[in-house]
Amino acid sequence: MNLHPNPGTEVLRLGDPLSLPVAHQSIAAALRHAEARGLRVSVAVVDAGGHLLAFSRLPQAPLHTIDIAQDKAMTAVSFSMPTGALGELMSCAPEHVRTCLLLRPRMVPMGGAFPLLVDGRLVGAIGVSGASEEQDTECAAAGCHAIT
Repeated sequence: MNLHPNPGTEVLRLGDPLSLPVAHQSIAAALRHAEARGLRVSVAVVDAGGHLLAFSRLPQAPLHTIDIAQDKAMTAVSFSMPTGALGELMSCAPEHVRTCLLLRPRMVPMGGAFPLLVDGRLVGAIGVSGASEEQDTECAAAGCHAIT
């Protein structure tokens, strides 16, 4: 890992896998963003293979947000695109395509997750659940920007 100019933080660079300290940094940034706005969310980071690398939630985040945050991250890494953008694409797809995709386990095509990219290389994704779609997206963006 290449150390960031700010002590105690790391940044991703080309060729590095997504490390646990970097995943925790991303989650911490997303949670700080949520807490500052009085939101109660769950945040998940998955690696490039879609495997859960790190997870945390704020007290009083609804129970279902645990799985939804993980599923959003899985969806973002699977398609290598933000889940909000995937939802927009699906809205233009034929009904049978939308139905088939929505029946897939762990598919959550709504805002709140971003792929984590380093120089165009997919290294993982972050997913947030517990607030409005727009607020989940803002929290996930904060987590994404903290490490990329």
